[in-house]
Amino acid sequence: MPTASRTAPAVLATALLLAACGSQTVSPGGGADGGPVRAEALCPSDISRYGGPQSSEPSVRTSGTPTALPLPSVGGTAEDGVKITALSAWGSESGCSGVAYSADFELTNEQTETATYTLTFGFLSASGGAVDNAQHTVKAVGPGRTVKGTVVMGEPVGKAPEVTGVEVIKIRSVPEAEASSASGTCPKSGMRLYADQGDAAMGLRVVGLHLVNCGTGPLQLNGYPKLAIQDEDHHTVDGVRILQGTDQISTGLGGDGRPQPVVLRPGEAALAQLAWRNTTQAGEPVNAPYVRVWATPAADPVTVTPELDLGTTGKLGVGPWQKDETYRDPAGTTARP
Repeated sequence: MPTASRTAPAVLATALLLAACGSQTVSPGGGADGGPVRAEALCPSDISRYGGPQSSEPSVRTSGTPTALPLPSVGGTAEDGVKITALSAWGSESGCSGVAYSADFELTNEQTETATYTLTFGFLSASGGAVDNAQHTVKAVGPGRTVKGTVVMGEPVGKAPEVTGVEVIKIRSVPEAEASSASGTCPKSGMRLYADQGDAAMGLRVVGLHLVNCGTGPLQLNGYPKLAIQDEDHHTVDGVRILQGTDQISTGLGGDGRPQPVVLRPGEAALAQLAWRNTTQAGEPVNAPYVRVWATPAADPVTVTPELDLGTTGKLGVGPWQKDETYRDPAGTTARP
């Protein structure tokens, strides 16, 4: 299942003009060709996320007309199935404050199965420096299919430089059948599994695996989640020891001790910790973005993206499942299977 995540070398250099504002509201992903409905303009203060086709991200209110910023070559630059097709500035008059920027893109699934993609774009200044990054999720792209989308940079803070270019920073994909989910419709398994953003300090990394019982009956856990580490091409990474407990990585993380039986009623959650260090000494550093997780021996795998930078340590610690007493089920927001 070849898929890559690399920094795109091409930067789209452009000239920048500002536009006026009016008012119009659109929803994304509704074009006749399956692409996004083209907004007329955008007030930065109205931005949350601009959803492309098959994206769960919300729509944005728009106003005025955008300034299209010409690409240096026709059709943009393709990188691992992603091609940037337009860069635009959104105006700052008639009630809009500040300037916003958006980039149109096309995504082609070059894999052999349906996948969900998370794309990270970098908006750049004339000097090539980073102004801001923006992330966009596109769900359930069939093999060989091309979809269109738009990613919007949030309102710049303070005296941010003009944006004159955009690049693809990172491409991550997981099989649709193994996609993680923190919200939305409950999977057929009756459980949702996802990873949090984690913490990093002094070379120590800690990421939480969260398991939510969104089904209608109790869920029993006892032990450690099973893990398989994968590289950018979804190949299994050999030579890394997966340790039971996090105390061999660092003490005081809460992921040590013997596993205890955990019973989750509907709406309850459990937590298991991943811990590692990115120390680099002699040898080849290991960077592996993906981890396949089996919550129980009988469960189907879910793929999360904790971005493991294991250095040359060759170790990843995993804590036992523990009941997450801090979790509160958002009642009424989840459809049961």
